[in-house]
Amino acid sequence: MPEPLKPKRLLSIDALRGFDMLMICGADAFFISLKGKTSWAWLDGLANQFEHPEWIGFTFYDFIFPLFLFISGVSIPFSLGKAQELGISKRLIYQKSLIRMLMLIGFGLLVKNAPFPFFDWENIRLGSVLGRIGIAGFITTVLFLNFDTKKRLGIVGAILLGYYAAIFLIPVPGFGAGDISFEGNLVGWFDRTFLPGRLLQGTYDELGILTTLPAICLTVLGAFGGGILKNPSLSQTKKLKQLVITGLICLVLALIWNLHFPIFKRLWTSSYILLTAGMSFLLMGIFYWVIDVLNFKKMAFFFVVIGMNSLTIYLIYRFVSFRYTSRLLFEGLYKPLSDSWHPVMESMGALALVWLLLYFLYKKNIFFKV
Repeated sequence: MPEPLKPKRLLSIDALRGFDMLMICGADAFFISLKGKTSWAWLDGLANQFEHPEWIGFTFYDFIFPLFLFISGVSIPFSLGKAQELGISKRLIYQKSLIRMLMLIGFGLLVKNAPFPFFDWENIRLGSVLGRIGIAGFITTVLFLNFDTKKRLGIVGAILLGYYAAIFLIPVPGFGAGDISFEGNLVGWFDRTFLPGRLLQGTYDELGILTTLPAICLTVLGAFGGGILKNPSLSQTKKLKQLVITGLICLVLALIWNLHFPIFKRLWTSSYILLTAGMSFLLMGIFYWVIDVLNFKKMAFFFVVIGMNSLTIYLIYRFVSFRYTSRLLFEGLYKPLSDSWHPVMESMGALALVWLLLYFLYKKNIFFKV
């Protein structure tokens, strides 16, 4: 089937973004609430996948933030392509991207520090999810506009190898080089020394300075995936094939690297970046195949409603208790059930309220973006 000359908006990207946001805006609480409610070991195992390991280890929940960084990158070739078609200069693109980064950093500071300590600046946490997305997006935009695909991938390789070398070769006072324990790793020492304000775990913050470098690679790799999807010279089959092959290559490299540099989120290890990038390529491929190739667009609607307003729900979810509202509205329906099942029903109601709010905004054509 011939491809159009100008690629249209891919519903799969919005759907995948919605799937990702759903995991942190209701679905996580629902699955966790199921733990211990039945005798099914697999259900308890599923619930455990929505909790972060304390240090070394990997669960599905560790994939959620990297996937969002990846999706942010996927969108870049489309948005920059449209800007270039409209004749917008590089300078203006840089300016808009910089403003977007600063706005996301600002929102991130608000979310991570609410209630904001206006009179206690030493307790402000500078690291944030939104801030990292903004920084990664800005850097990826600059790289995309100034380097070709091979050079961008080369930069990714250099960052991951450099990060790996730094952790294993630069000695930490009192611990030496190559220590990846919570107390002795280079990342923690660097943030304690150079990052002002409050750290997430007192002496360590996974959203600090050094871990930002490998995180940026996920957005750059996402832009590579977006370039595949946007390429009008590739058939749908070839696009899907390239996404899958790239994903498998990343997974193999991650598993090999894991033998010396363990896969885990807290340190944003190079192997962790490649693992989550590989998973992101494959999941993007699945969504693209089902929604845009097989044309099952109605199935995507549930996720698209969330994905079109991902920033909106992320911010609202931090300041509005949907669980409290769910309990007020629906407790009379599930009160006859055993008390142990009340959190499950409450979480399910909260999830429904989140989606209905986003559906209302979708129908009113209200989208909050930066």
